[in-house]
Amino acid sequence: MSVDVTKLDNGLTVVTEHMQHLESAALGAWVKAGARNESQSQHGVAHLLEHMAFKGTKRRSAAQIAEEIENVGGDVNAATSVETTSYYARVLRDDVSLGVDILHDILANSVFEREELEREQHVILQEIGAANDTPDDLVFDLFQNNAYAGQPIGKAILGTPETVSGFNQKDLQDYLRTNYRGPAMVLSAAGAVSHEELVNQASKTFGNFDSADSPTPQPAVYTGGEQLLKRDIQEAQIVLGFEGRAYHAKDFYASQLLAMILGGGMSSRLFQEIRERRGICYSVYAFHWGFSDTGVFGIHAATGAEDVGELVPVILDELIKAAENITTAEADRARAQIRASMMMSLESPAARAGQIARHILLYGRPITVEELTDRLSAISTDRLRDLAGRLFSTSNPTLAAVGPVDNIMSQQEISQRLGVQAANAAE
Repeated sequence: MSVDVTKLDNGLTVVTEHMQHLESAALGAWVKAGARNESQSQHGVAHLLEHMAFKGTKRRSAAQIAEEIENVGGDVNAATSVETTSYYARVLRDDVSLGVDILHDILANSVFEREELEREQHVILQEIGAANDTPDDLVFDLFQNNAYAGQPIGKAILGTPETVSGFNQKDLQDYLRTNYRGPAMVLSAAGAVSHEELVNQASKTFGNFDSADSPTPQPAVYTGGEQLLKRDIQEAQIVLGFEGRAYHAKDFYASQLLAMILGGGMSSRLFQEIRERRGICYSVYAFHWGFSDTGVFGIHAATGAEDVGELVPVILDELIKAAENITTAEADRARAQIRASMMMSLESPAARAGQIARHILLYGRPITVEELTDRLSAISTDRLRDLAGRLFSTSNPTLAAVGPVDNIMSQQEISQRLGVQAANAAE
């Protein structure tokens, strides 16, 4: 497999990976703009735009969009995240041109008809209600909001009922025109696809997007914070986090490796100590989310009311131990897990198309598995222990919890237990 990259005159990048023996292709348009690129008054517009892209264009009705792609056995979908939005399709090799045409049509020619807009606003209000009724979704919204208090990067992607209900056609057009520009877009495809043919079609379609650079979003400032939401439910959903590392930071890959060691599987420290030895929760794992200029390192766990008081202190003990005694065997196992995950993704055209698109948006070029493996191999256990010591003792913790949370350790107590400097803990 080889990756081919071409940049169009307007700055849009076309990237493909031909995968032999496949009869289908996954393709999509990735935009370096998401919820973070919204202004205060635009909260939720990026997600609404993603929905409205399928609700009719100058050439196709909403029904025709669905019928044309499904007439050939394909499918089309989209997703909004903090920093990106993606629109993607899966088709057979002979229908790649149709997939590209539909993707271009929904991004360049959507009409945002008023009746469709009102209907979709109502759908998203239901989606917001469902998220608020789902504690393990809600707790992550609370967590992000407190990690980046008062900033677009910390706000829930769905928006609020008030903001979503207030959007009109012009709001959608303004956000699209401002952020969906050539230099911030990637057309990516993997599977049974010809790079030359895709470039030719993209030049005639996506080549019409504005060539100016998109505005740079507001710089992120990690703040930390606490929000406990009492709910009459059986389990407490808890997320504890700290300032992590941005994609381009020196310790980004070391942070990914540390998250795997602490809570990346059944052999991880948190799972073994909390689930296997103590039996005080059903689910516990660690994660590290990187963004363009910041990151968060966190632990999610769910437990019953009777174990809430014990859970967080045990987590903190494991974080403290990580700064003292990470072993070579643990680091090697975590490296193997990450490498296997990367290798397995190469077998999925959809995963691969998304992966190389994100690489282009983040790094400006595709990153090979070999390069990623070399970066991981260069991380020593001493460096991991040093990172653990710095991550958990030099930033204001973020604590979010939903459910029976009366007995949970407070953010201030967490800071004291970890030895967080008083100046940081008070911010």
